[in-house]
Amino acid sequence: MAAARRVRRPWSLAAYRAAVGLASPLAAPLLRARARQGKEDPARLGERLGHASAPRPDGPLVWMHAVSVGESLSLLPLIAALRAERPGLNVLVTSGTTASADLLAQRLPAGAAHQYAPIDTPDAVARFLGHWRPDLGLFIESELWPNLVLAAREAGARLALVSARMTERSAGRWAARPAAARAMLASFELILAQDTKSEQRLERLGGHVAGRLNLKLLGDPLPFDATALAALKTSLGGRQVVVAASTHASEEPPIVAATAALSPRPLTIIVPRHPERAGEIARDLAGHRLAVRSAGGAIGPQVDVYLADTLGELGLFLSAADVAVMGGGFGHRVGGHNPLEAARLGVGVVTGPDIANHADAFREMAAAGAALIVPDAAGLTQALEGLLGDPERLSRFNRAALAFAGRQGDQLAAALDLIRPLLPAA
Repeated sequence: MAAARRVRRPWSLAAYRAAVGLASPLAAPLLRARARQGKEDPARLGERLGHASAPRPDGPLVWMHAVSVGESLSLLPLIAALRAERPGLNVLVTSGTTASADLLAQRLPAGAAHQYAPIDTPDAVARFLGHWRPDLGLFIESELWPNLVLAAREAGARLALVSARMTERSAGRWAARPAAARAMLASFELILAQDTKSEQRLERLGGHVAGRLNLKLLGDPLPFDATALAALKTSLGGRQVVVAASTHASEEPPIVAATAALSPRPLTIIVPRHPERAGEIARDLAGHRLAVRSAGGAIGPQVDVYLADTLGELGLFLSAADVAVMGGGFGHRVGGHNPLEAARLGVGVVTGPDIANHADAFREMAAAGAALIVPDAAGLTQALEGLLGDPERLSRFNRAALAFAGRQGDQLAAALDLIRPLLPAA
């Protein structure tokens, strides 16, 4: 780690630091309350207060910070690329959710470790940085915690903001505190924006954007068990399959209604964004013949809807899909979800109009003939009917999706050229 340096905080960030510091005695009881609600890991609450649960490895350390499942998993191709160049490089990944911790425990390679991110109090951040002493910190998407960012910079870590995403709402909040925004963005030696809109907003706030990188457009196909896939395809009996992926509250009924209007009716497999909503989803779909995976339900000829309420199996179900309907796009201000998860498995995507989080990707895929953006549930029925009723068109649609996914690798190579100068010496 480089020598410590002094970072000048504008009054708004100094006031934030003081206020959070005064409130820090409340942190432990609040974390325990969240743990009782299932929102924190009770065995690892110390990590959230900056107490490490593992020793720091010897040698250079690159720290990557993300927030949740999607952002954390998007790091995997970047980790693989960096360790291919520097096999001895130690990597620490921090995230804030139990779901991301569970998946990273399965997916992180040797030489990479996970810790929960410290809450943004001065003491927790100081303990975290004092133990791990990162040489380089890569902040992913929009995780701009003032104490964490500024203290890391003060401690001598070089920082980069990669796959940066800035929504209009977040940009508006930062614009109300322009000195704070400039101080935060000036802490990063490198900023790589995820999309056109984010680049424009970051530049307006005073950041210098050096290039583009959308980590969610990169990566290997989602994993699945080949034996489980063979069994799944046998149970389908040749039926067409629509996978509704990463759905949110109130999206399932209109999606199922759209598929129910088709003849012959395909099997709809629902993989909700939050599997704990399974009971709610089952109640909403009470009028359909439904089987629930967590309850041991099987797919048979009589089942119209299969609720796959398990974590880590999206790759399995997408591998059996004829077409994917991406959740988060049907008017609930979610902003859509990553269409490349389906495309990497050779499955084209249909989504609703709410695609703000992945607008560039969806529009580029649509232009390439690999995605359809529909205005509403009626448009969804029409789109699915056109695809499932025309095998040649469906084949072109899915081939275009796989080809689009394959073209995204060049972005990572260009980004690595910009990240490489920030890496610690071997």
